[in-house]
Amino acid sequence: MNYKINSEVKIPLRNVELQGEFIVPLKARGLIIFAHGSGSSRLSPRNKMVAKELHQHNFGTLSLDLLTDKEDQRYRNHFDISLLAKRLIGVTNWAEEQPETKGCSIAYFGSSTGAAASLKAAAFLPQIEAVISRGGRPDLAIECLSNIDTPTLFIVGSLDYDVIEKNKEAYRHLHCEKKLEIIDGATHLFEEHGMMKKVAALAAEWYENHLHAILI
Repeated sequence: MNYKINSEVKIPLRNVELQGEFIVPLKARGLIIFAHGSGSSRLSPRNKMVAKELHQHNFGTLSLDLLTDKEDQRYRNHFDISLLAKRLIGVTNWAEEQPETKGCSIAYFGSSTGAAASLKAAAFLPQIEAVISRGGRPDLAIECLSNIDTPTLFIVGSLDYDVIEKNKEAYRHLHCEKKLEIIDGATHLFEEHGMMKKVAALAAEWYENHLHAILI
């Protein structure tokens, strides 16, 4: 596959510089920004698998850490959803200004607390065309869920009992187009054989159905 860009990038925000991996196929039809949460990073092999599948469907990806290495060492920062959402909004603004993403639809893929940050950011950014939460904590953004108009997909493993209940609680607060997919036999990290392939297939389908702009 040919790419417009396939490299590590440094994203300058107001007072920090974030690390990311920016991959945009030559014929990309949209850009998916990955927001990682507690215990994960842009190097997550699970999300890399999802990103690789999305590239095959002509979606670009921007996978990044919303915290610096120093910030990451303070556990409470992982649950500062307002901070993470502000960072994600800043990254989205940066992505929209890049020549490789001119005219590009933008969507989010969040995991763990990154899912809450994605939802909170989407509540403030009407241009976001889709959000996916994978094993996420959307309940941590519950105060803004009723304000979201963005089509939203929750993906949870059937053996991730506590997170299922938190997703069901958050799901009731959404008034947008929404879907809850529970993958049978999967635990929180979807480490079981074939489970991340199911996640990737669901993600590609959701984005194909909801991202409409074509990269120019």
